[in-house]
Amino acid sequence: MGSIMLRAALFGAAGLLAVPVAVFFGVLLVAHAAGGCGAGDAGGCEMGAASLALAATIPAFAIFFVVTLIRGLSRRRKQLARDRAAI
Repeated sequence: MGSIMLRAALFGAAGLLAVPVAVFFGVLLVAHAAGGCGAGDAGGCEMGAASLALAATIPAFAIFFVVTLIRGLSRRRKQLARDRAAI
């Protein structure tokens, strides 16, 4: 059980790092492509992207953690069922 929790925490940490970076650059890409950002913006687009990236950190960790935990527990349950069937 400890290895499943450790794996879930590691994947959660990976999501905590990867998703906000993707959100930040995705927001900047869309904002610049739409023409809402540019010269004279005074950093508004960058602050909006940073705000969304910060807002995505906790949900990203939670989603990656829970999905990895559920996958690990279901694999464990299937393995236990196979082991019992083999006896």
